[in-house]
Amino acid sequence: MWNRVLVAVAAVLLLTAVAVAQRTDVFVAPFDHPGIAYTSTPPTDLVARLNRRVADGEVTLRFDPETGYLRSVLEALSVRPESQALVFSPTSFQAKLISMDNPRALYFNDAVAVGFVRGAPDLEFAALDSRQGVVFYALAQTPGSKPEFVRSGECLICHVSDEYTSGIPGYLLLSTLPRPNKDAYAGGFATNYRSLFSERWSGWYVTGDPGAPHLGNRPVSPGDLTRKPLTTPGHPLSSLEGAIDLKGYLTPYSDVVALMVLAHQTLMSNLLTRLGWEARVADASATAQARVRGAAADVVDSLLFVGEAPLTAPVQGSSGFAEAFSAQGPRDDKGRSLRELDLRRRLMRYPCSYMIYSETFDALPPQAKAAVYARLRRVLSGLEPGSKYRSLSLADRKAVLEILTATKPEFAASMPSRAR
Repeated sequence: MWNRVLVAVAAVLLLTAVAVAQRTDVFVAPFDHPGIAYTSTPPTDLVARLNRRVADGEVTLRFDPETGYLRSVLEALSVRPESQALVFSPTSFQAKLISMDNPRALYFNDAVAVGFVRGAPDLEFAALDSRQGVVFYALAQTPGSKPEFVRSGECLICHVSDEYTSGIPGYLLLSTLPRPNKDAYAGGFATNYRSLFSERWSGWYVTGDPGAPHLGNRPVSPGDLTRKPLTTPGHPLSSLEGAIDLKGYLTPYSDVVALMVLAHQTLMSNLLTRLGWEARVADASATAQARVRGAAADVVDSLLFVGEAPLTAPVQGSSGFAEAFSAQGPRDDKGRSLRELDLRRRLMRYPCSYMIYSETFDALPPQAKAAVYARLRRVLSGLEPGSKYRSLSLADRKAVLEILTATKPEFAASMPSRAR
């Protein structure tokens, strides 16, 4: 299996190098650069850690006849069932089993996404390693005393993209276009928190009330095109009860709030990985240092939700994901948290990403982190020029600065002494 990883990476690298050699917003160094060593460095992500604990006998994964290892794995990885998002476009290496009647379920937290296809031979995993970016695994859905998560390279063929992942192994969140025939692989375009709802979720089920028209709940595969959309503007889908056979799925929802959070987290994770990689391969040249500063600027913009598509109406989730997500911390002495959702004007109440607390952020090389903190301070202090920052109100900047200073000690330490 791992030999296939090396072949897949080599093919991706060749295509990427030709396509993006002159671009400054995409990682272009070899993946086997000593500072990266993607295929040879042992990963330390959540799945790799769980794999070792299972092998050592510290954790026993339970097998269920209906869902295999799904429930046990989610529990071991601290992934909540309420995060379930259902995608029915054939965008997996198990694509032939995916349809509107048998969607793939995705479950996620800040550091891992788990894919479950009912009746499929494998569970799928995309884990965010703090240094390596996204690492992919498969777990056979067959009972055993010590099941093994096997690292896979097949997913890299799609999950390394100059256009969608900044040239690093990353997450993809696609809005897929209808396929011309049953043999055609799904095509489409990536969406994130900057995308209008009118561009999002083609090929996905969406439950809850998005408050605006979107592309979800509509058929995209040739065999489904005669079906009617499940929702129409003004008539949201509260759950999938009665719409599909829900046997094996952990909830009857594909929650709109979970989908919104996942859209932000996808882009944020990829940009953090790219910044880390740029800093790890950088030499003292002006060009290399400019690439690090450019990557840091992109990270700051995403942290602060710059360019976020504003909500045109309130959004209401359906699964309980929003409540569970907002209940997490850390919180400052006023009880404020960067995980508090707004869902009236925008996604977050305080426009700064909770991903600043992630292991990937904390593992950034010192020069990369210093560049992010310096730019964050300038933007939040109103010293960074650019019309794109005008959407950050004075009250928002003040609140974010206070929350970060109180909950991120390293950021507080980076502040000039007179500003603390």
